[in-house]
Amino acid sequence: MKGVEKMELEMIKCHGSGNDFIIIDEINGHVVDSEEERVSLSQILCDRNGPVGSDGILFVQESEACDARMRMFNTDGSEAEMCGNGLRCVARYAVEKTGRTQLVIETMKANLSVRQTEELYPGLATFEVAIEPVSLNPATLPLKTMDNPHIEAPITDLDPTLAFTALSVPNPHVVATVNQVPYPDAEKIGRRANEMKNLFPNGVNVSFMKTLGKNRIFVQTYERGVGLTNACGTAMSASSLVSVLTSGNETGEVISVFNPGGMVQTLIDFEDDTYRIKLRGNATYDYRASIHVSLNDRSVKVDSQNVNEDEQRLYEKVAEDAARLAESAI
Repeated sequence: MKGVEKMELEMIKCHGSGNDFIIIDEINGHVVDSEEERVSLSQILCDRNGPVGSDGILFVQESEACDARMRMFNTDGSEAEMCGNGLRCVARYAVEKTGRTQLVIETMKANLSVRQTEELYPGLATFEVAIEPVSLNPATLPLKTMDNPHIEAPITDLDPTLAFTALSVPNPHVVATVNQVPYPDAEKIGRRANEMKNLFPNGVNVSFMKTLGKNRIFVQTYERGVGLTNACGTAMSASSLVSVLTSGNETGEVISVFNPGGMVQTLIDFEDDTYRIKLRGNATYDYRASIHVSLNDRSVKVDSQNVNEDEQRLYEKVAEDAARLAESAI
């Protein structure tokens, strides 16, 4: 490893719907010198066997065009085009830093509006973010061997028994409509999809969606670069659109999306032949910490930690209530 061998970092451990992240501020804090270091930091800090552990790292950087820039790295060191749950967490961080309730955040594929919004639950920090661009063109995933939109149809080589819809939001997703959640073969199918480079050369997020009622769905996701996760913001957004396309939900109406980590709300709009999605949910801070990271021996030492017990307890209550609602419908 060339360059810096040891780093002192300030970090925030946060989550959206139980999908947890580490925020590292490169605007007001330590600037990571290289892409190689970002990859190593992601692999080291996200390791669930280490003292921190998470589904990814959110690097907050300066932006020439927007209020800030978000880059999200998965546990395996790969960079994601977009992360809806992570964007809500970055939205909260940027809103609190600037004192403004509405901002624009630069992401890999688009500059996206974010805002603090009415609470989903009393006392719960709640943020709404735009999920764009959205496309049903298989080439945007890419999904090889298919030229036309793939909606509610088998992908035989992946699983001939399930009907999948393929879309990008803008990261790649396939969503299967199922009658049972958790889906027994979710991990096996998700892993297989990401091994099929002939179909998904960039990998793919695989979700299993069950309709619970009008404008209510449950989503379980195998996240590319992570594995089975409590929630994936773009997967919940993609699944909401699939529920509009295939399951009777409608544009312009709020959809409640339940997941193993809690619940969010989405809103699908269709205008000028374009789908647009808004994702609304929590952005919860678990703790702040000062850490030392050794890139050479891939170790982490937590020097100090300020735990936010009130937010943790509140979200536990939110998740319990969401689980009860989902279980009553499942």
